[in-house]
Amino acid sequence: MAVAGHLSNTTLIDDLIKSGLLVQGAYIDGAWIGGCEDNVVDVYNPADGQRIGSVPNLSADEARTAVDAASEAFDAWSNTLAHERAHKLRTWYELILAERDDLALLMTLEQGKPLAEARGEIEYAASFIDWYAGEAGRLGVEGVTPHLENRDMQVTREPLGVAALITPWNFPAAMIIRKAAAAMAAGCTVVVKPAPETPFSALALAALAHEAGIPAGVFNVITGDAPKLAKMLCEDPRVRALSFTGSTRVGKLLLEQTVPTLKRVSLELGGHAPFVVFPDVDVEAAVRDAVAAKFQTSGQDCLAANRIYVHEDIYDAFAARLAAAVAKLSVGNGLAPGVEIGPLMHEAAVTKCQQHIDDAQSLGARVLHGGGSHALGGLFFQPTVLADVTEEMLIAREETFGPVAALMRFSDEDEVVRRANSTPYGLAAYVQTKDGARARRLSAKLDFGMVAVNCVKMTGGPVPFGGRKQSGQGREGGRLGIDAFTDIKYICTRVDA
Repeated sequence: MAVAGHLSNTTLIDDLIKSGLLVQGAYIDGAWIGGCEDNVVDVYNPADGQRIGSVPNLSADEARTAVDAASEAFDAWSNTLAHERAHKLRTWYELILAERDDLALLMTLEQGKPLAEARGEIEYAASFIDWYAGEAGRLGVEGVTPHLENRDMQVTREPLGVAALITPWNFPAAMIIRKAAAAMAAGCTVVVKPAPETPFSALALAALAHEAGIPAGVFNVITGDAPKLAKMLCEDPRVRALSFTGSTRVGKLLLEQTVPTLKRVSLELGGHAPFVVFPDVDVEAAVRDAVAAKFQTSGQDCLAANRIYVHEDIYDAFAARLAAAVAKLSVGNGLAPGVEIGPLMHEAAVTKCQQHIDDAQSLGARVLHGGGSHALGGLFFQPTVLADVTEEMLIAREETFGPVAALMRFSDEDEVVRRANSTPYGLAAYVQTKDGARARRLSAKLDFGMVAVNCVKMTGGPVPFGGRKQSGQGREGGRLGIDAFTDIKYICTRVDA
């Protein structure tokens, strides 16, 4: 496809439709399912409000046919030899990489993130397929040293069954594949419910799964009203695993709805990440990491550094350099060359950013850069740096999910650990220090599921991604990521009979 910046949105959309990657239908049992013209969910580009297309607003009964298909396909897929499942997955992986540019373009159109970020997400997402294709052949039998005479004891790991995957709009490809690749490698079949704001990335993945020869019913995508369809998936006893990424509030509701059927539930929920900077760092390098940790996906990231704690000895210098770096960030349509900050997803996100800034200012915080809606209007918001943030301010207590960096001063190690841990969330934390012993101490003391020391990028196929406390339960990625979709069977055989 031609360079995106040289074409109108309408032309880009038409070309994506012709390519077969932009499909306006649900994908169930290997076929595309349309909906009534007067009962659809419209999808809009957050950068300019242009309608991209629509997808069916399926009823619970219509969507249940996806569970029917997944349930019907489970026996054959789970009994397929592991190397054959792996081959199908790797074919899917190769097709995704071959279409990475158009998949990124589609993602930017519906989600708004800069094209370079979207392309990076596609490559990141595909890496999970490659990883779990390898894991498919490693789900072997484990021996147990017998404690009884004349017994042979084995432990096997078996696929649970149908897995429901409910995913958010901020990473519309990666959050699907990180779950689906693990489930499918284990032998499960899946029903994906993408966010209504970003269904087309999920449907494009379905189109490529179909092309890869993944059998009908193994990978299904349903579209429509999220609460209604999620409730159906939670209540259906044939769905044996539920994996959700999203807000803590919704995660708790889904957990309650799964209680009657006792599903295996994995939850990746909210974050409120601390970013702790000690005075022995290279300030310029720490500022670069802070910008990367805070402003990816316009701050709409559960890993985003929401509270930046800076030691008092370097606080003023760090604050000035961070403000200068943030002032250079380019804001605009994600399709435009060089753009680093795209639009927010909803008007509510714009409102929350402004609410956090106004509250902080009223309690004594200073705006070093930004502070409000961007001159581009719409859903664009200025990348903002707030100084002198304190614990009583909303931004110190709530996840902003937007491009607002909150700087907080600290004086000693014990104090900053206590403050960093004083949150119900525990997903990720960042530590910046050249002192190796301090890095080890902080990594142990911070009550978070993941800690990045002197770096920002830390996730990937081999890594168990997940948090503590109200940031969720279970892990995605790595060897542990397959636990959500497998069950343990112990077999004890008398051998002297």
